[in-house]
Amino acid sequence: MTWTSTMSSGYSSLEEDSEEFFFTARTSFFKKPSGKPTNCKDVEKEKELRAHLSREEISHKVELYNAAVRDHLKMTLNPSGLYTGFIKVQLELLRPITVRGGGGPAGSPRTHPVSGEEAFFMPRGTVNTLHISSSNTVRQVIEALLHKFTVADNPAKFALFKRYRREDQVYVCKLAEEEHPLFLRLVAGPNTDTLSFVLREQQTGEVMWDAFSIPELQNFLRILHKEEDDQVQVLTRRYANYREKLEEALRAVGNHG
Repeated sequence: MTWTSTMSSGYSSLEEDSEEFFFTARTSFFKKPSGKPTNCKDVEKEKELRAHLSREEISHKVELYNAAVRDHLKMTLNPSGLYTGFIKVQLELLRPITVRGGGGPAGSPRTHPVSGEEAFFMPRGTVNTLHISSSNTVRQVIEALLHKFTVADNPAKFALFKRYRREDQVYVCKLAEEEHPLFLRLVAGPNTDTLSFVLREQQTGEVMWDAFSIPELQNFLRILHKEEDDQVQVLTRRYANYREKLEEALRAVGNHG
């Protein structure tokens, strides 16, 4: 696999030693992601569709796909029958990731380092463009993404989702590990409004705290304490402002009396 990384308004190649940006931000661990989550059982459908597509049909779909592409991210059908192409994965991580060796840029905000590892919040909206094969699975895509960013977290903590539009509604569906993202991209076409890929933390209805290491949990506690302190300060200022206005009103009434 080869890699490129973009923010929502730019494009840069990670293979050219471009900088990877990290920052810390006050964001709740329990914030619900956007989009409508759905129960998805598409693995068997994908297997059946893949099995029924002949080489000629795949070749035709690749031609149609490339004709619709508006950039240089086209697909290539190899003599072996496999095809290669590009998918874009948007990172929507609510919790910090642990990076080996302090992988963030110099001067970037970070949490307390533990044993050569540091925790960062990935910027919301970061998009990575991956050059992959039709044989690459969801699990391989997740592992490769984490490896590129030298993330020390267990890949099992993350999941790849597809976001798609149906009848003016946007749905978000978790992909099974054995599904093939490039095949889904080929079938859907290059329009990311029709289908896009999103990397998120696993969603099981509850936070899987036992999947995190002690240093990670300690980092979470520090962040939660800071969020709590910030909220207390906001409330203190708000009520101090109310009190000041009430006292002014009382003084005004007293002066008129």
